[in-house]
Amino acid sequence: MIPDRSLEVLRAIVRDYIATREPVGSKSLVERHQFGVSAATIRNDMAILEDEELIHAPHTSAGRVPTDKGYRLFVDRLSEVKPLSQAERQAIETFMLGSVDLDETLSRTVRLLSNLTNQVAMVQYPTLGKASVRHIELVPANETRVLLILITDTGRIQQHVVELFSEIDEVFIATLRQKLNASLQGSHLVSVSNKLAELKNQLEPAYIESFRLIENALLELVDANHQDKILLAGTSNLVRSESDFQGSVSPILEAIEEQVVLLKLITEMQAGQHGVSLRIGKENPFEDFSSTSVVVSGYENQGAEIAKIGVIGPTRMDYAQNIAAVSAIARYLSKTLGS
Repeated sequence: MIPDRSLEVLRAIVRDYIATREPVGSKSLVERHQFGVSAATIRNDMAILEDEELIHAPHTSAGRVPTDKGYRLFVDRLSEVKPLSQAERQAIETFMLGSVDLDETLSRTVRLLSNLTNQVAMVQYPTLGKASVRHIELVPANETRVLLILITDTGRIQQHVVELFSEIDEVFIATLRQKLNASLQGSHLVSVSNKLAELKNQLEPAYIESFRLIENALLELVDANHQDKILLAGTSNLVRSESDFQGSVSPILEAIEEQVVLLKLITEMQAGQHGVSLRIGKENPFEDFSSTSVVVSGYENQGAEIAKIGVIGPTRMDYAQNIAAVSAIARYLSKTLGS
């Protein structure tokens, strides 16, 4: 059992090290914090923390820095996270207004999160199995071309111009528009292919070729939702924090840009305390991220989680601030998609 004062000393060490990037010694702890005891007593507390592998000396100086285990205990004992200021909340609401589709909404969101946290921000696109058809539109563009528009319940709007190679029958286009929406509205994207096959069997032979061209275009739009994808912002923040890492940040940047491992990592992370999931240092199962901390929260549509949003940075990060920012942005994104 670690004494309460020793835990308070750990909390002070974490906060001071995050703020200054300098190893923290007993003298500075006594000067900066109201412990009401001598530096010698604080050194005894630091010895307990070091025995528990919660802090360590990075070199021969008297200062100590938190270990991954120390950061974990600090985070687990956070009674509350920093609330966002009124200015920050107003900035979020203003910044999120005016997005016309999912692509723009996610692009704005990830840039905003990076600005709030000064970390690398990431947002995952909703995947195929978690999105449904909201509406399909067919708009004649000229005598032989039709504009096909797919709108999903996640807010994504996709379009494709279909060349029919024959003069458009506007009655057929209007009828097909009605049939497509009657058949597909509310359907998960994974079921679109089978439902289109059923619909094709209901058409007159004269319209089969035109339908097939529209069907292929629609399936291309659906398949584009199947690609797991992450938007990133603020990778330059990682470079500016290079002194927080041992060695080069290049392997981390390469792993982030490649996205495959990052997708696997955040997909496996499940929400815990404060509605976020957090992995610190070597808690990350992938070597490239063993010197980073990853903070992730899920965002929702119609009450169901559809993808993840979060930040990645050095273990020396402001956990309270970043947890609050990720959680708040996830809530605003869910609200935006649901409106």
